[in-house]
Amino acid sequence: MKKFFNFEEHGTNYRTEFLAGMTTFLAMAYILFVNPATLALTGIEELPEGVTRIDQGAVFTATAIAAAIGTLVMGILAKYPIALAPGMGLNAFFAYTVVLGYGIPWETALAGVLASGLIFIVLTLTGLRQKIINAIPANLKLAVGAGIGLFIAFIGFQNSGIVQGNPDTLVSLGDLTQPTTLLAIFGIIVSVMLMALGIKGGIFYGMILTAIAGMVTGLIAPPTAVTDVVGQPPSMAPTFGAALTHFGEIFTLEMLVVILTFLFVDFFDTAGTLVAVATQAGYMKDNKLPRAGRALFADSTATVAGAIAGTSTTTSYIESTAGVGAGGRTGFASVVTAGFFLLALFFSPLLSVVTAEVTAPALIIVGVLMASTLKNIDWDQFEIAVPAFFTIAAMPLTYSIATGIAMGFIFYPITLLLKGRGKEINPLMYVLFFIFILYFIFLA
Repeated sequence: MKKFFNFEEHGTNYRTEFLAGMTTFLAMAYILFVNPATLALTGIEELPEGVTRIDQGAVFTATAIAAAIGTLVMGILAKYPIALAPGMGLNAFFAYTVVLGYGIPWETALAGVLASGLIFIVLTLTGLRQKIINAIPANLKLAVGAGIGLFIAFIGFQNSGIVQGNPDTLVSLGDLTQPTTLLAIFGIIVSVMLMALGIKGGIFYGMILTAIAGMVTGLIAPPTAVTDVVGQPPSMAPTFGAALTHFGEIFTLEMLVVILTFLFVDFFDTAGTLVAVATQAGYMKDNKLPRAGRALFADSTATVAGAIAGTSTTTSYIESTAGVGAGGRTGFASVVTAGFFLLALFFSPLLSVVTAEVTAPALIIVGVLMASTLKNIDWDQFEIAVPAFFTIAAMPLTYSIATGIAMGFIFYPITLLLKGRGKEINPLMYVLFFIFILYFIFLA
């Protein structure tokens, strides 16, 4: 095992790698509860006609399985201390834009995720994935990440009751005297304190403390038996294979936009995470990542496995830097993280205590982290600032990640052509320009 993972070369040992793997798991364990709540549209009472609510227990199991498979493949094949799980932002797009906004059944949405995963595999094996990544302007990549962060935070503020609908102003401040809203505010404060203190896994611990506070105050029913904490993993029967049986429903213009968005967001989410973690671990050589193809393949196969199991797109997690910071340098740390995700399968009964108010602070904190990319956008260039701003602002204001991306990709070639910078525009951007024009004509 030591020889396979090159312990001596990286100056590490079993104890260090185990602690690193556990640290990464704790830093991202919140997804086990946030993802099911997000995909099940917790807090949303009315669904579009013909749309049913996805089974939350099945999504919990699918989340853990997808994370375990992806992380295990990453650890063994690419040998990197990088963990994977259903991505934040991608799950929000799946639930709030595709299912709630477009009225597309979750079964068809899963088929879209499967299609994107299969396309990813082809693009990865042919080497085209990296070329496509390079074709998209860096400023638009940054804008998409920041916009998704604001969108996720907006959902968190809604679920907490801090922001509510208003017929006169669309949204306004909610009733902060509501006990459940106060619980969410408590969670935000605690999570911010933990993160500010640099505590690894601060988001996860913040959820635990918020849930405990909810039980102490009587807002959340506490577990009364061992079976309320530990139990058999929920069956994946309600979601398993739905992506396959509904695959024939993806061949529409609407689903084309959905699949393109899944592809686009995961493209840069994964690429950015790989570079960030690899740089911290000292893997980057001449600005290139060794075994990058294997790492991207792990991400692609995890998305396919997750879609079949019943969850949204699986991607690499930036929280892996927590494990690297704890000394993780090899794929063995990922194997350990995968083991913890499998162990977590037996704690599904805790879903009952992780309410919308408990997960809301996690959404808001993740939004803060994602919005940090704003600082790297070239705001002093108006032709760049316009598409970037429209991308960022449109996501929360239209309640659609796809709409934000579409607006940015339409204005980017327009502003650069008018500025006389047409030679800088990659031909792929013109293709996307026309696709998103059709999106507004027929779908928006």
